[in-house]
Amino acid sequence: MRILLVEDDHMLANTMLAMLRDEQHTVDWLDDGQQALNALSGEHFDLAILDLTLPHLDGLEVLERVRKQGMRTPIIILTARSDLDDKLRGLDAGADDYLTKPFAMAELKARIRAVTRRGTALDAGGLSVGGITLNPDSGQLTLGEQTINLPRSELQILHYLMRHPDQVATRRRLEEQLYGWDHGAESNALEVHIHHLRRRLGKTMIRTIRGVGYLLDSQQAATCGAPSCP
Repeated sequence: MRILLVEDDHMLANTMLAMLRDEQHTVDWLDDGQQALNALSGEHFDLAILDLTLPHLDGLEVLERVRKQGMRTPIIILTARSDLDDKLRGLDAGADDYLTKPFAMAELKARIRAVTRRGTALDAGGLSVGGITLNPDSGQLTLGEQTINLPRSELQILHYLMRHPDQVATRRRLEEQLYGWDHGAESNALEVHIHHLRRRLGKTMIRTIRGVGYLLDSQQAATCGAPSCP
């Protein structure tokens, strides 16, 4: 999952970055409200974690503007403001959750899991499309009776494709899931990860849309069952 972290306390931000990356997320970090608005307006994120007190543009203003633009990206507000009116204003402006500083990292992890599960095809066992199930928390892929622990890169790609079945994911969009703003990836790295996923899932489940990107074929996924996919 690709997360935008907007926090101007650099010590706290570095702690959160380490924790989120340990959880296998791709995380981009900003410490400025205007930059956050530009990023949310121009790029895709699966989740934003947004401080309220930011330079150049207040976090609540960022939240209000992106919601007015029709963006549905889940947003968790982090703030030292404990006043009930601030909390209600944030929720009314479109925040999906609200966490007051100081907070435990375990609580933030739980809030992230809860927010990202809303509106997706997650059940108690994970994210399911046809006969395949992915548990984003553990990185386990289940095919019928077979369970596989996916490497981080394959997990990131498959998680995105399963959240958007039958929708074309561009090469750029998938690379953003893997690397965020880190441009150190090799040019053929995405193709290598797709190749490895096809070896696990079968050659026909992830389709190449020439010149555009890839999609997960839900009809092919529906034929995947024990003991393995075709």
